[in-house]
Amino acid sequence: MTDAPIIPTEEIPQARHPFAEAWEMFRRNHAAMVALVVLTLIVLGAIFGPWLYPVDPFDMVWAPFSPPGVDGFLLGTDYLGRDLLSALINGARVSIVIGLAAAVVSVVIGVTVGALAGFYRGWVEELLMRITEFFQVLPTLLFSMVIVALFGASLPMITFAIGVVSWTAVARITRSEFLRIRELEYVTASRASGAKNGKLMFRVILPNALPPIIVQAALMVGSAILFEAGLSFLGLTDPNVVSWGQVIGSNRQYILDASYTVTIPGLAIFITVLCISLVGDGLNDALNPKLRQR
Repeated sequence: MTDAPIIPTEEIPQARHPFAEAWEMFRRNHAAMVALVVLTLIVLGAIFGPWLYPVDPFDMVWAPFSPPGVDGFLLGTDYLGRDLLSALINGARVSIVIGLAAAVVSVVIGVTVGALAGFYRGWVEELLMRITEFFQVLPTLLFSMVIVALFGASLPMITFAIGVVSWTAVARITRSEFLRIRELEYVTASRASGAKNGKLMFRVILPNALPPIIVQAALMVGSAILFEAGLSFLGLTDPNVVSWGQVIGSNRQYILDASYTVTIPGLAIFITVLCISLVGDGLNDALNPKLRQR
């Protein structure tokens, strides 16, 4: 008589998708969740605000320096009698778009440089890392001011100037990840199977190097918004486009007479950048496998 096979009665737990685990880890960070909600509201306000509050931010609608809440204007008026609430809503769209676009420029440059340096090593790495160090020691604000002054203060040029001076951190992170991942077994197996360098770099190694790059990119959006505010404060901006930094810059000489004209857009920048930083911190915890296993 043969023994009957033993059939396990317990169900084998199914492996969870990495994104599901990352989201679960992100949800445990209460500060990051609150920041995500606030940031979502800010983005929705930037998208739909101009339709919900259709006031031209350049129109002189009332007497100058009307305080917030007086004469029906929730945030008051500036030195020309323009509605600050309209400027804040319309400026959010410009500031956030510049932040996102500049971060994309920085990530593209940084990932390209870091990937080439980390993959090829040798003289390629030496050359690209020396270029990275050169850009790293440059005074970024001064360099971006020179670019904008030479080529014009249009929004694409401002975005390009911010992206060009901000890519070094992404390049170093990408290079470090490529140096670590290129020696792993699955990369060696892909190379042995005949995969070419381009496929190895951008289809095998890069997807596994993305988590720290995504975190850095999220943080760079906030830095780019601050950068744009600094350039606008110095007058290096398109006068026909309203942004939070432009509102602060145009009202800075009246800060002692009507401080709210500078304080309100300054608070908008502070809250937005703080929320982006907290979301980036939450992404860092969620996408880090070592922290996820705690």
